[in-house]
Amino acid sequence: MKKALLLPVIFILILLSLSGCLAPHSVTPEQKRSAIINMHDDTLSRLYLQRPTAREVIDKAAGYAVFSNVNALYLIVGGGGGSGVAVDRSSGHKTFMKMAQVDLGFGLGVQDIRVVFVFHSARAYMSFVNSGWEFSGQADAAAKGRDKGAAATGEISIDAEKTIYTMSEAGLMAKVNLAGTKYWKDDSLNY
Repeated sequence: MKKALLLPVIFILILLSLSGCLAPHSVTPEQKRSAIINMHDDTLSRLYLQRPTAREVIDKAAGYAVFSNVNALYLIVGGGGGSGVAVDRSSGHKTFMKMAQVDLGFGLGVQDIRVVFVFHSARAYMSFVNSGWEFSGQADAAAKGRDKGAAATGEISIDAEKTIYTMSEAGLMAKVNLAGTKYWKDDSLNY
């Protein structure tokens, strides 16, 4: 009986520990937007250093989105969340968004990840901003502190209309899983 209760209790503790990571810790909408834009700028700077060809890919795209995601996985269940911004390259319009993830698979750890979505068509960009659902399988291993450790930067072409870059910020994670991730507009931050 005790073992049957252990997994749900651990899952709840993981979600509670991540609840503070789901959004910037700022008070006002202006401060939250500023924190997300700073994360956006830092993430793109790091991406361009690690993958110089990414700058040209993003410059030619119809739009792109940058997200910060903290997730945790304990044995077979996990989850995470974060925030980010989608940018329409033709107008420069920014749409602030949230994200949440549910993981099912085998793994253990907590990880801070940055994800950059590149949309090669206006249709793909608008579909993401307006409906934003992604589903994926992942295999990952990382051990990284702020400035030390090892983690890979990945690039995935899902189809002709989308490319995704991922970078690990910090954490320790080993996993093989399926993840369902939902992205949606943050009504409290958009004008």
